[in-house]
Amino acid sequence: MTPVATTLVIGWGNPGRMDDGLGPAFIAAVSETPLPDVVLDSDYQLTMEDAAEVARYDRVLFVDADRRGPAPFSLRKLEPSTDAASFSTHSVAPGAVLALARDLFDARPEAWILGIRGYEFDRFGEGLSPRAGANLARAVAFIRTSFATTDREGAPCPTPSA
Repeated sequence: MTPVATTLVIGWGNPGRMDDGLGPAFIAAVSETPLPDVVLDSDYQLTMEDAAEVARYDRVLFVDADRRGPAPFSLRKLEPSTDAASFSTHSVAPGAVLALARDLFDARPEAWILGIRGYEFDRFGEGLSPRAGANLARAVAFIRTSFATTDREGAPCPTPSA
């Protein structure tokens, strides 16, 4: 499958479970002022079908709530993972999505995962906790700055120093 010259940003989580909705909230915030050459997608969870979409892009940024990571967020390079525990028929880990894109579509996009620190996950309710909302704002600002920087080929960089 031939990749298009764009970046896919995919956020997932359940907005009805407080801070678990940080992934979709990130997509909503970024969509208010879209980034050039960036396609946004959001869902409740990653699935095996996401591998076909990921395979169409040169770069992918996965965005999710992080229960225990550093505040305000963490960003790390992601590699394909064939760990059997990383997916079920209902939910797939980002590394497994990459492995499926590689194995099924011969696609090897550069991939990153952005974990935004959340705090309230155990209650039902719409909206983010105040601290998670502040972390979200910092993550959005970081990505906007990062994607304003381009690499040698003119593509957006996921980190300012990349």
